[in-house]
Amino acid sequence: MLCVVLLLSGCDGPQSSFVHAGEDAATIGRQFWVMIGGAGLIWTLVMGLALYAMLLRPERRHGRHVSFWVIGGGVAFPSIVLAALLIWGLSTMPGLHAPTRDASADRIEVSGERWWWRVRYVSADGTSVESANEVRLPLGERIDIELVSPDVIHSFWIPSLGGKLDMIPGRRNRYSLKATQLGVFNGVCAEYCGTAHAQMLFKAVIMRRDEFEHWKRAQAEPAITQTGKGFDAFVANGCGACHTIRGTQATGFIGPDLTHVGGRLSLGAGILPMDAAALTRWITHTTQAKPGVLMPDYAMLPPDEIKAIAHYLSRLQ
Repeated sequence: MLCVVLLLSGCDGPQSSFVHAGEDAATIGRQFWVMIGGAGLIWTLVMGLALYAMLLRPERRHGRHVSFWVIGGGVAFPSIVLAALLIWGLSTMPGLHAPTRDASADRIEVSGERWWWRVRYVSADGTSVESANEVRLPLGERIDIELVSPDVIHSFWIPSLGGKLDMIPGRRNRYSLKATQLGVFNGVCAEYCGTAHAQMLFKAVIMRRDEFEHWKRAQAEPAITQTGKGFDAFVANGCGACHTIRGTQATGFIGPDLTHVGGRLSLGAGILPMDAAALTRWITHTTQAKPGVLMPDYAMLPPDEIKAIAHYLSRLQ
């Protein structure tokens, strides 16, 4: 019983497929429990027949009633149950994650890159806002998501919202999610993609539509702070060659857009909290914090410059 309690305790939390915060996750959950129920029926009958055969006296192991149990319980019943589960399961799949393909609706483009997530919010008029390592969704609306990868195969998965879908270089895979519960949920890369695969995380933030629109408008604005010691150090040390800070001369595209990086919930694709101390650690010991990351360490910089850059970035909200 203790083992059962410990196992069940792992079925809760913001990264559990048993915590249904999305319409598709609820459908997948029903499929799971129905499949478990069907498997349980078959297992119970087969184990019962095995026990019956073990306890049956040798002289009674021949006859029509034995053939009935073998054929009926061992062949017919499992076949009927499995066929019913297959038909029911296939009938629920066409609507699962089906893209809306509504040209007038917003959509989200997510690019899985080693080892972080580039997220672009595209409006119906073609304008877009770029962020990183977070996916924000309006509550109660089905939103199309396009998944791509420029390097290796990744897999996009928010267990509490729905199933996973691969991101394959050269392909543009499409599916959709409909969130049914406000909150913050964890997302992961579900396909082994290299050294930092286990640290390729992100947050899914479910918001009301008015809050979502307000957040998008704020994200579309240029950086709030564009001057100061930290900004000067950021530019002088070449950080703008890889990162964009809109409204400044930093226009790099290799790494995440940092225009509003201080307003995100995490740093380094979900591995560190977002604050000045974590930014200092990230800039100084990047490859220690995340082995395999393409960004080099900047431990050679004077400590006051690193702290100034970290403080500057933390204020970009």
